[in-house]
Amino acid sequence: MIKHILIFISCIAILANCQPASSSSTVNQPDVDSTQVKVGYLDSILARKKLIALTDNSATSYFIYRGQPMGYEYELLSLLANYLNVDLEVKVIHDEDHILDSLEAGIGDIAAANLTITNDRRERVLFTLPHIKTKQVLIQRMPENRYNLTYEQIERALVREPLDLAGKKVYVPLNSSFYERLVNLQSEIGDSIEIIGLPGEIQIDSIMSMISRGVIDYSVTDENVARFYRAFYPNLDVKTPISFSQQIAWALPAHADKLKDTIDFWMSDKKSKSQYAYIYNKYFKWAKQTSSKAKSEYNLAEGGRISPYDNVIKLYAKKMDWPWPLLASLIHQESQFDPDAVSWTGAKGLMQILPETAERFGVDSTQITEPEKNIMAGTMYLKWLYDYWLENLDNDSIQSAKFALASYNAGLGHVKDAQRLAEKYELNSKVWNDNVAEMILNKSKPTYYNDEVVLHGYCRGSEPYSYVKKIYALYDHYQNFLED
Repeated sequence: MIKHILIFISCIAILANCQPASSSSTVNQPDVDSTQVKVGYLDSILARKKLIALTDNSATSYFIYRGQPMGYEYELLSLLANYLNVDLEVKVIHDEDHILDSLEAGIGDIAAANLTITNDRRERVLFTLPHIKTKQVLIQRMPENRYNLTYEQIERALVREPLDLAGKKVYVPLNSSFYERLVNLQSEIGDSIEIIGLPGEIQIDSIMSMISRGVIDYSVTDENVARFYRAFYPNLDVKTPISFSQQIAWALPAHADKLKDTIDFWMSDKKSKSQYAYIYNKYFKWAKQTSSKAKSEYNLAEGGRISPYDNVIKLYAKKMDWPWPLLASLIHQESQFDPDAVSWTGAKGLMQILPETAERFGVDSTQITEPEKNIMAGTMYLKWLYDYWLENLDNDSIQSAKFALASYNAGLGHVKDAQRLAEKYELNSKVWNDNVAEMILNKSKPTYYNDEVVLHGYCRGSEPYSYVKKIYALYDHYQNFLED
């Protein structure tokens, strides 16, 4: 008998994942692009210089650890974006049931969430070449007294044959390939399995936790994922296969033939390289090291923190009237949250403040590496830059934030030079992206840094250009897991 459960047992409330991020801050809003975005079209992706990927919050797909995005799917997608020479934007779909729905609705170009290729799914979407081959396995609890039992006694207590699932309750996500497999398995064994369909927002980590604690007895997932999470639950067994080998791939919109051909060409080459093997091994063969990060207090997907200094960052971001994750992104870019970091120029601490700048804002050289003092001096300097640009950019907080970040990295003078160059070359001198940002890049070329409107000479413009871009990219990652 197959049961469909829309509201699961009360423990779900305890085990529910983070809610999708929302944002209301004016600084957070992106530059407006009035052009129609056609998702899934390769030409559109290259034109907008951005690949939009849909994925889920999980330790194998995508999560944040100590302020840095991680995950097997995320790292592969990053390699693909580099190959296409575009940025990667990740959108988290918290309910796995809706990932393909979201792809078909045009929310993203590609879906990457440990998706098994099935005939039903092939009728809806295109699949790339598979990047993993795995099989589905049964998750079950080992005997309580297993340390007092022989190997043979333990094996007899476990389900080792699919036939033995007859009449047992097995809990799997309702619209998953695991549910579909169990339905087919009933026909194969000539008996019924009580299949309990779970809501898609319940992650496999939560399901394995429930089995470990005795709340439920059985579930099914892919072997590579099961082995990763088993590091957290040593009392679970994941050795019983219930399927032949299956293929895991990325899903694309049904019309994305050109994108599929491009990814397949890239994938066939990439899978033979050591870089792919390293990423795969990192998450599925050396899982113990990575799993410790996934369960860390610094994993945002688990409701953790960005850094040990979140409370201080929140305090000073509020004084600046900035979203605190944006300030955290700057600090990660500057020091990776290392309070003892020192640059070759002598800048120190979390926000890489020069001693003379720190003194200007009341922090002397003996205090400069103290986290709160460093953040105080750094934010006071950043606010001074931000206020300057607010006054000169018609109170536009969106653009002023970007100009302030560039000035924090390269100096106010170089950014003003780039602004004058933008005006001379008939670009919008009050917009950063594709305008002043292009001129800061050009300040490394003699034609531009020798121009009469340039007052501060040569600048390695790729640094502030990348600096602003990386900070906002990281900020977007944080916003996937944090409410504003």
